Amino acid sequence: MFLCGFSMRLSVQMTAQEVRLCGLLLQEHFGEVVAKVGTHLLKSGAQNLRTIIHETGISLDLVKKSLCVLVQHGTCVFSSGRKAPGSPTEYRTSCDRILRILRYPRYIYTAKTLYGDTGELIIEELLQRGDMTMSSTVKTVADRLTQNMEEGRSMDYSEVSSAFSKLVETHFLQRCPPMVGAGTKDSAAPATPATPAIPGTPAAPVSTAPPTPESFPDCYRVPHVTLIGRGKRRLSNEDGEDQRNAKKTKMDSEAHGDEGIYWQVNFERFHLHFRDQAIISAVANKLDQTSSEIVRTMLRMSEVTTSPTATCTKPLSANEIFRSLPSSYNIPRPILDQYLTLLVDDPMEFVGKAGESGGGMYVVNLHKALANLARATLESVVQERFGSRSARIFRLLLRKRHLEQKQVEDFAMIPAKEAKDMLYTLLSQNLVQLQEIPKTPDYAPSRTFYLYTVNQLPTARMLLQNCYKTVANLIERRLFETKESKRLLEKSQRIEAILASLQASGAEPEQLTEVEEMITAPEKQQLEALRLHINKLDSAENQVDETIFLLESYVNSTATS
Repeated sequence: MFLCGFSMRLSVQMTAQEVRLCGLLLQEHFGEVVAKVGTHLLKSGAQNLRTIIHETGISLDLVKKSLCVLVQHGTCVFSSGRKAPGSPTEYRTSCDRILRILRYPRYIYTAKTLYGDTGELIIEELLQRGDMTMSSTVKTVADRLTQNMEEGRSMDYSEVSSAFSKLVETHFLQRCPPMVGAGTKDSAAPATPATPAIPGTPAAPVSTAPPTPESFPDCYRVPHVTLIGRGKRRLSNEDGEDQRNAKKTKMDSEAHGDEGIYWQVNFERFHLHFRDQAIISAVANKLDQTSSEIVRTMLRMSEVTTSPTATCTKPLSANEIFRSLPSSYNIPRPILDQYLTLLVDDPMEFVGKAGESGGGMYVVNLHKALANLARATLESVVQERFGSRSARIFRLLLRKRHLEQKQVEDFAMIPAKEAKDMLYTLLSQNLVQLQEIPKTPDYAPSRTFYLYTVNQLPTARMLLQNCYKTVANLIERRLFETKESKRLLEKSQRIEAILASLQASGAEPEQLTEVEEMITAPEKQQLEALRLHINKLDSAENQVDETIFLLESYVNSTATS
């Protein structure tokens, strides 16, 4: 009965915290109107255009534009009405899609790490705009890179196209799925982007499944694009505005062979990369660098053959692993066998043995690895909040499953009074559960066993909701700090714009100094303190998001397994 009530409370709290965080993310990135429409859809479920307008009180034009923004960025899907054939189109959104926004900095940083500045800007542009054609992305990124280069240098379109193709080959980018009825009979025909004009009339059914190679054969096929040239610098003078607009119109009208083929970021592929990196890092911390490189090689070999929802990778023989190891590691075959045996015998069970053929068949236990990472996260939280002795009790209950209070005192070697206080504290925070096992049907206390236990999955879910609440608090604090110093920030931005304009026009140093002195010394100190505080809040958001990702991966892996 206690566990049932706890689950019901957690379910209500979960929805409230997720919706609150989603609303803040939408408000910060797209504005209040989009946030109101998105939050309404989260709370109400699938609704048609007329119902959304009626229940939100927002005008038709603003609701249409808001839905366009949500659909453009993949946070909202639409389909024909459920009531009857020909009923109005309905729109729905989900927390999972909106919460990806929280991870945007991590996607961009990963692209920079793997593919340099070019890969970083490609991912950044696609995240900002939702979806783009390859030619448009290449031109925009080349222009941005050229802008930051020395005078006289520029970025060739072919270099950006090469980076784009590499991102597609490794499945970090994928084509937007064609809408049902929007394509031609030829499967290779250009697909229209998943950005419809918002209809208020009945529409044909639309698939809401994410694009995958299985459902869309051309998902990862790069079209032949005829794009020759180099990036161009942005004109700095105001008189060049008309020239830029005329040039943009000309660029848009040019044909490059990829018209109608739109691309988007493959979030699931990034998540698989994050998961693999977390496992590799854990092996390195638990054992050593060589062990982690062996696991990295096994994961790299299994990228294509292993399903994203699989509990373990496909079996790999020791011979295959040895041949695939980079020569720079210089690991002899006997040493490899010893390391594989060490990994299999390790209590964390990151690697398992699946057979003896080919020198031994080995797999990476993805689900067990995520479960161990989640478990380590829970233990760390208990230790930070309640101390090392409470963490000792928590680890003991995780290992022994069910223990009476006297057994906890004896095994943990903690005095009875302290152990009792710690257990009740953990119980009050829902980190430990109490299970009653009666000897008789009357549940008399004298004839009942009271066993303490830790249910890892519900505890991980509860901690996940606490993480959502923490991130929402951090965002609200950052918005409050920014609002409080709005006047000073606007003044600083105006002065920076004036300085940039003067520097571009070749102004004298005296003029630049005079403009810089428009901000007083106390204001500079206040700005510096504000920037430092905002940076700390941003850093905290990213750190909490790493915990969120681990716990989400564990919960989802448990659901599929």
